[in-house]
Amino acid sequence: MGIEREIKLALPPEQAAAADRFFTGIAGAPGRDVPLTNLYFDTPSLALAGAKIALRLRKTPESWLQTLKAAGTAQGGLHSRHEWETPVENEALQLDTLAAACDDETAIAALRAASTALGERFRTVFVRRLWHFEFDGAQIEAAIDRGEVTARVDGQTRRDTLSEVELELLRGDEAALHTLTAKLSAEVPGLTPENVNKAQRGYRLCAQ
Repeated sequence: MGIEREIKLALPPEQAAAADRFFTGIAGAPGRDVPLTNLYFDTPSLALAGAKIALRLRKTPESWLQTLKAAGTAQGGLHSRHEWETPVENEALQLDTLAAACDDETAIAALRAASTALGERFRTVFVRRLWHFEFDGAQIEAAIDRGEVTARVDGQTRRDTLSEVELELLRGDEAALHTLTAKLSAEVPGLTPENVNKAQRGYRLCAQ
């Protein structure tokens, strides 16, 4: 089990270039673009959402990964939650493998109860520009995500635009995240804390 700690900030699209310059300056090198497609699964009645867990299958340029995320907290853009991730060979969930990696019995029970009725409910498709650097003694991954969330509901596709910054603490003191956020916000106008994650935005599309 890992505990993911990251700050999410809504990024005005017109400020993407300014955020790019900021991170490139700190890292000393341009960011690396990674195209990502994430498929989110649930039952027609959204049983997993009711159990406060999210099930995702991610396609990266190199492989497929499946991830189970449990309920967490979000305040002032800082998100903390438990997650379990395992590789898969192709575009297919392997729930037994994921359950074996998970140490939360409640989450496992909800996943097994929903397993026979799971289907894709929404997806996110975006390009993530990545930087890794040290800041105030902490190792941080900074990302600019730009793309969209889509949900197919009653034969129609619903869409929501993605434009956000993510600052994830890989190692070190969480205070470094807040210091970096303050410095970024001082140089890039219009950033605001984003307490709604991508999965929650997808579920909102489904519920509209």
